[in-house]
Amino acid sequence: MSYGVGPVAGAGCGYGGGSAFGFILVLFILLVIIIRSVWL
Repeated sequence: MSYGVGPVAGAGCGYGGGSAFGFILVLFILLVIIIRSVWL
């Protein structure tokens, strides 16, 4: 299991909808990092 690698890893693991979930998770993390860097 490649946790936290991205949508490619999620699709490679064979999850149903894992690709979409991984993509949304990565986007959310990047968004939080960008917001924190801007506000700080």
